[in-house]
Amino acid sequence: MQATSSLASPLATLPLVFSTFEQIDRRIAEIKRAVAQLGPLRPGSISRQFNICGNPGCRCKADPPEKHGPYLQLNFTWRGRSRTEFVREQDLDVVAAELDNYQQLRSLTEEWIDLGIERARLRRDLRKPKSTAKSRGEKRPSLEDRPRAIRK
Repeated sequence: MQATSSLASPLATLPLVFSTFEQIDRRIAEIKRAVAQLGPLRPGSISRQFNICGNPGCRCKADPPEKHGPYLQLNFTWRGRSRTEFVREQDLDVVAAELDNYQQLRSLTEEWIDLGIERARLRRDLRKPKSTAKSRGEKRPSLEDRPRAIRK
């Protein structure tokens, strides 16, 4: 029921290991372009439901019951509230495309966050000194020995 899209990440199947800021920034720019091209989106999933009505003489009350349906139902949670909407058969392709776009958005934002974390790790690793005074057994200068601008 879900529509497919050509916006799938070409690097999504590769392991998330980038060695330079330029590579990370280039991929983030690709993600931003892909997000901008997604189009309408909505969260949730579609299921087929069969219902029983309240009419005592109806076929859905027989033994065995012949339930009404199937009805297409969209289920989703948004802002902490669960919701259900019926979907008409003629709207199924549009709703399925919106659901697919939402899943792509989730995937792209997860990758974007992963890249941000990787970028921060690279930045941290570049700041790390190769050897510290403690590792060589030397004492660090006391606060009074430091220049006044660094004492904070």
